[in-house]
Amino acid sequence: MANLGEMLRVHGNLSPAETEWLHLLVVDWQVVADLSFSDLVLWIERDGGFVAVAHSRPSTGVTVHQDDVVGLRLPVTRLDLMRRALTEGKIQHSQEPRWTGSYAVREDLVPVVCAGRAIAVLSREANLGIARSPSRLEVNYLALADELCGMIARGEFPHKSAPAARRGLPRVGDGIVRLDPEGVVVYASPNAMSGFHRLGLQGSIVGTLLAAGVTEQLDASAPVDESLPLVLTGRAAWRTEVESRGVALSLRSIPLTEYGRKKGALILVRDVSELRLRERELMTKDATIREIHHRVKNNLQTVSALLRLQARRSGSPETRSALAEAQRRVSTIAVVHETLSQTIDETVDFDDLIGRILSMAADIATPEKRVSTRFEGTFGMIPADVATSLAVVLTELVANAVEHGLGRLGGLVIVRATRTGEELTVEVIDDGAGIGSEGPGSGLGTQIVRTLVNAELRGTIAWAPGATCGTVVTVHALVRDDASSRQAP
Repeated sequence: MANLGEMLRVHGNLSPAETEWLHLLVVDWQVVADLSFSDLVLWIERDGGFVAVAHSRPSTGVTVHQDDVVGLRLPVTRLDLMRRALTEGKIQHSQEPRWTGSYAVREDLVPVVCAGRAIAVLSREANLGIARSPSRLEVNYLALADELCGMIARGEFPHKSAPAARRGLPRVGDGIVRLDPEGVVVYASPNAMSGFHRLGLQGSIVGTLLAAGVTEQLDASAPVDESLPLVLTGRAAWRTEVESRGVALSLRSIPLTEYGRKKGALILVRDVSELRLRERELMTKDATIREIHHRVKNNLQTVSALLRLQARRSGSPETRSALAEAQRRVSTIAVVHETLSQTIDETVDFDDLIGRILSMAADIATPEKRVSTRFEGTFGMIPADVATSLAVVLTELVANAVEHGLGRLGGLVIVRATRTGEELTVEVIDDGAGIGSEGPGSGLGTQIVRTLVNAELRGTIAWAPGATCGTVVTVHALVRDDASSRQAP
């Protein structure tokens, strides 16, 4: 199904400002649909008729259109009333219900006015097939819907300063409060009353100044959003949150005007206490995970320092070499945890990490062996559980190339990475004497590399002679980021 922008490009002949106005309306018109218990369909004139370019169904009532209507042309029998709404710029009401199958539909046609010109028509279609008792809530809902439709017809709605969508933004069904021009509560739905009672307000809030009542519940030492008074008095189309005694309410104000004169405001109210509590728990969890990575890094660095100290005190060359290798492996793992401690994601930008791994080659080389390293390609973002194994594998391969692959005078070691989706190919290339006919050795380093590649990286590893000289070690691995596919609760 085409979106509004595509429909307007194909069928519309509007200026950029008028197109933007319709986008703003569609972003915010769910409030009108819910208050009026009606489907909303946006029509624009095209080739002597009208084409539907957007559609919204109410979450508070039964829909009129079970099927999608976007892209359909208006029936000829409804053209006259639609043209009258567009040309006169006034709301038109159908004289008799329109029958659709087994139920009747009441239709109001609201001209959408931008900068004094009617540019489209909004049809408000209510399903009359289900009888409702005229409760006080429904009466107030419909009255507010009429106010907003009147503002649309006068070019006073939508508000350009309306808040962007955010998790926890209140909806009509969550609770509504209507204010008079002075900010006094005229009506509050049961859900809204419950929310303010949980916040600490006692008794009925109808007839009270909402801003004063909420202010009394605030903790004097807690920070207050500077937009709070604007929202509580309905002076601006904005949103805010207020929190007291562990209860958090999300508030959104929609000023009601008539030819620029303030008539009051509609306040949407939603209790987001559990939602914000969950978000704080997730933030605490993220901070805890980062702190754990930081402490693991510190502990590994301590172990690395102890291994280095022990190697220096050892009189056996073989013992010093074994301890130095262990110290290098521990340091590599510490580097990964240090990177993880600096991000909220359980992923590592391995392109930044590889430089530190290659620099370890200089520590392995003897003073008379001149070693150069170079990195080509890209690793991309690597999951934490894969990053540690991959770092150890590359450290071992680079160290092996420096120690055994290069000659007495040194040479060049290249790490080349190619990433295609989940598949990663890494080549470690040296320009030394090359691998012998006996193949790679069977030492501890080779065993570690084979085990990590097969078990942790779910891949393969192969050693081969270079095209002209040296050795090429090729590692194929899968680096699927399982964490990215999980949705936040």
